[in-house]
Amino acid sequence: MIATNGGQESGTRRIETFSDGVFAIAITLLIIDIGVPHVGESGSLFVELVHLWPSYLGYVVSFLVIGTVWANHHNRFRLISRSDQYLLFLNTLFLMCVAFIPFPTALLSEYIREDAHRTTAVAVYSGTLAVTGVLIALIWFYAVTNYRLIDRSVDPSLLPAMTRRYVFGMLSFILAFALAFVSPAASLALIVILVLLFVLPEPVGSRHARGTRRRSVGG
Repeated sequence: MIATNGGQESGTRRIETFSDGVFAIAITLLIIDIGVPHVGESGSLFVELVHLWPSYLGYVVSFLVIGTVWANHHNRFRLISRSDQYLLFLNTLFLMCVAFIPFPTALLSEYIREDAHRTTAVAVYSGTLAVTGVLIALIWFYAVTNYRLIDRSVDPSLLPAMTRRYVFGMLSFILAFALAFVSPAASLALIVILVLLFVLPEPVGSRHARGTRRRSVGG
């Protein structure tokens, strides 16, 4: 259920559990697009396997994207200790986008080699990631605006760096979507660069907050 008891605040454990399940399903569905090639009597299995390179590309990029998004979502909910109806709704919309990612991944794998359809395929793919980026940013913006949802042990002065990180990511994925109409290759390259950037360690404040929470739980 999306609604909480009369809109009152509650914990985030069930949100995290449900979200982890959606992430696991989405990341598993990616492999379905890589089918076993059928080789004729005079064909070469090696050639057919090489021919599947767009599926490998889509799988690797999307696996890294979903994995990075999961890590960021997980880390944010280390800082968000309470939820309300609006946070639940935003998280549900965000998960809807995550569950959708395998479709544009399959679309990208199918049409990336075709000049007539490459731009559309990359636009759908990058557009999906852009909307996903906007929604995870909105989750954080809403939690920060309603500071009561943030763990009370977090120093408020440490939050702006994380907010800037989300603004940067959101605008960069929107840029990747716009680039798809100019240069699909540049759009995909930017997406890969962003994934690698977001693998880098977070601001010190996030680690500090996690350590504080562990100490408070352990007494």
